[in-house]
Parts: sequence; C-alpha cells; structure tokens
Amino acid sequence: MTLCPFHLAFPVHDLAAARQFWGGTMGCPEGRSSAEWIDFDFFGHQIVAHLVPGMTASDAGANPVDGHAVPVPHFGVVLTLGQWHELAERLTAAGTQFVIAPHVRFPGQAGEQATMFFRDPSGNAIEIKAFADLGQLFARD
Repeated sequence: MTLCPFHLAFPVHDLAAARQFWGGTMGCPEGRSSAEWIDFDFFGHQIVAHLVPGMTASDAGANPVDGHAVPVPHFGVVLTLGQWHELAERLTAAGTQFVIAPHVRFPGQAGEQATMFFRDPSGNAIEIKAFADLGQLFARD
C-alpha cells in the first residue's frame, strides 16, 4: 500500500517558538512560510503552524488507554522503531516534558506499539508511535 502524505493545519500562539520546536527540537525541515504560517515536513507529511494570537490549547479532555490518560485532541505520526527511539532520545535530551513518557503499549497483545505523548509550545498534543510489525497498525484481537 502506498500512502499519500497528509496535510494538517494547526494553531500556534508564537511562530518563533513553533519554528524552534518543530524545526529545531523535532527536526522537521521548514518549507514555505509567511508572517502568519510555517510549513514543516513532518516525516513526509505537510503540517502548517498557523499564527492565532492569543490562542490557547484545545484540551477537550482525555481518554483512558492502557492505563494512561491520552489527551484529546492530538495528532502524530507512525515511525519505524529506529526513528521512534532516535526521536525519543532527542526529545528527552531537549528537556521535553512528556504527557505520557515513551513506553510500549499493549505488550504481547494485538496492536503492540511504542508510543509517547507531549505538547508543542502552544499546547498542541502530539503522539509519536512505532510498531515492531507495521502489520499490527490496525490489528484486532
């Protein structure tokens, strides 16, 4: 299956902070930009940080998943395990405060995955996950 890149536009309260986090800490190459938005290459997908002065993070709550309170809404990407470990190390070294620290969810079950949750400087919740077997992405018991 060939996947097409997704596009996601999300609000930020500070473009300089978004540029430092997404471009610097996350390592996402910057694409086009203006005084109101910045495109980033999010592991082959296009995400766009749009300046919304005075915005606050949308926190509708959390759902319990495998013993953790998963923030809703959130967005993210599925990486290889190697990429996931590399990013977890980079985020940890940068002093990122995790909402849910890097760990393996559903060990020994259908859908076993490495996952981590954190927020960008504007409070947007992000999940990064990886599977030892990508065939488990939509696995059911």
